[in-house]
Amino acid sequence: MAAPADLEGIGFGYRPRAAYACAPERTRGRLYAEAESPTRTPFQRDRDRIIHSTAFRRLKHKTQVFIAHEGDHFRERLTHSIEVAQIARALARALHCDEDLAEAVALVHDFGHTPFGHTGEEALNGKMAPWGGFDHNAQSLRVVTRLERRYAEFDGLNLSWETLEGLVKHNGPMASADGTGLKKQIPQAILNYSQIHDLELHRFAGIEAQCAAIADDIAYNAHDIDDGLRAGLLTLDLLSEISLPGRILKEVGRLYPRLDPVRRGHELVRRQITLMVEDVISTSRANLQKLKPASVEDVRDAGRSIVCFSLAMEKEERELKAFLYRNLYRHPSVLAVRRSADRVVRDLFDAYFANPREMPEGWRDGLDTAEDRVKARYVADFLAGMTDTYALKEHRRLFDHTPDLR
Repeated sequence: MAAPADLEGIGFGYRPRAAYACAPERTRGRLYAEAESPTRTPFQRDRDRIIHSTAFRRLKHKTQVFIAHEGDHFRERLTHSIEVAQIARALARALHCDEDLAEAVALVHDFGHTPFGHTGEEALNGKMAPWGGFDHNAQSLRVVTRLERRYAEFDGLNLSWETLEGLVKHNGPMASADGTGLKKQIPQAILNYSQIHDLELHRFAGIEAQCAAIADDIAYNAHDIDDGLRAGLLTLDLLSEISLPGRILKEVGRLYPRLDPVRRGHELVRRQITLMVEDVISTSRANLQKLKPASVEDVRDAGRSIVCFSLAMEKEERELKAFLYRNLYRHPSVLAVRRSADRVVRDLFDAYFANPREMPEGWRDGLDTAEDRVKARYVADFLAGMTDTYALKEHRRLFDHTPDLR
């Protein structure tokens, strides 16, 4: 692995940083030029702007897997994002890259999610199909570049190029060298922004964004187990049949044979996070030693993700995801709630599209005469920003019967 560079940076909070890390003093800057802070690096300012945004506060009442009012102890997008940020910082620290940037990408990665989790996204994507569809990653970019309106001189948060790169490409390149979408058509919002502030969609993101991406996987794999056990939809006996949680539970049983089931579940979750984090660190260090990137540009041109699981852990993680999909995300009680949530989102879209005046002032202005494409995108922006609780409140206002999402 490349040795950490000399202590560099601006402001305070200097720490060792490797040559392949994103360096705040060499940032590519912001779309709108601003004077630098004398006390914070650009990436620290990005993190702070994200935390103080309206979109960040709304994550408190947006579903992760279970609906918000099923119980106070289940996770929503806010707690999930904080947990992802903690893991991302730990990985960044171990790999000698910029912790603040990794944290910023982790905290902003879910800004574009609709109410009711992926169910809301699927419903909104269906409604938006005639006008380019809906993608939560593209919506996150819209939120931080257009929809947040906190500053006198610009719309959005005016985040640094590196944070936006991480937001858009944390799961890898979106385009081939000729600009063609790799897995699917690139959302128009991402293409439009990249035309004025080129995010280099054909390249990998920096190490810090890769840390945030895999931290997301680690966090939700472990914490969906925690929530599933708490809800009674999963059992330790079921989990013991899956290789990764099974070998952890076996070890916990050997060390603590009389431990009660609740604490066994907590031991499983914390040990699984530790195993996965340590696997990523050792695998990523080996990749760095082999590739020897001398700059962040070498990371972007590596042709693969450097921060990743070992082959053995990747196999176990795929098995665990498949198990959670069958036994948790597709559980009959969860599917029943999802069907009701789907109806709420579709009903709201239809109501606002038919009569934009049902939306608040500031959202409805000029939409009476706007073409359908423009009107639909405004409706999608408004709907995507809703919390679960506000979406249900609006549905009760507009319709005679609102499903009970329990």
